[in-house]
Amino acid sequence: MHHEAPTGGSNAVPGVRPSRQWPFRIGIGGPVGSGKTALVASLCREFAGELEIAVVTNDIYTTEDADFLKRAGVLDQDRIVPVETGGCPHTAIRDDIAANLEAIEILENRFPDLDLVLLESGGDNLTATFSHGLVDMQIFVLDVSGGDKVPRKGGPGVTMSDLLVINKVDLAEMVGADLHVMQTDAEAKRGSRPTVMCSLRGPLGGRLVAGWIRAVLTGRQDVERA
Repeated sequence: MHHEAPTGGSNAVPGVRPSRQWPFRIGIGGPVGSGKTALVASLCREFAGELEIAVVTNDIYTTEDADFLKRAGVLDQDRIVPVETGGCPHTAIRDDIAANLEAIEILENRFPDLDLVLLESGGDNLTATFSHGLVDMQIFVLDVSGGDKVPRKGGPGVTMSDLLVINKVDLAEMVGADLHVMQTDAEAKRGSRPTVMCSLRGPLGGRLVAGWIRAVLTGRQDVERA
């Protein structure tokens, strides 16, 4: 994807935070097991041959998520950089973001034409958010098996993320979750912010999120050309 350096103008697209420079940075957060790594893998496959992409993963004491992505072959291994946070993941994505900024710098030096960096948080709770100094936009992932009450519990991850993904809709009947309740409660908490309900085990979920990202990137380029 060809792009020019941002012009630094004052125009803005609603819901899009102005980025310091390319690449565009999207944070992906959510509870343990909600499907964050599955979403990252799906997006890497969706954007193959279309965007120059790289990934930063955050785990407390391991590189498990990065290792999974490398084994899955969704990207060349040198496009995936793990961060071991050593404590609650929200600290490294919101409070002291130095390790993540260093990982991004490594990737930018390796690949000067990067379009997109996905930053995956380690599993955290509904309060997890990314620093605006680290990412341009945030995706928060919930899963149906947590129960249909989760969206109405709110929290910054649910209410303030730029996109909410409710994953594993195929499990709803088995766990007794009402998808209509989840969607209605999510809309009530989020207002005009979008929500995607999907199963990331199949291709459609990743395509829906990838479509949202394409629209965001197109809007950003239009702003920079203005």
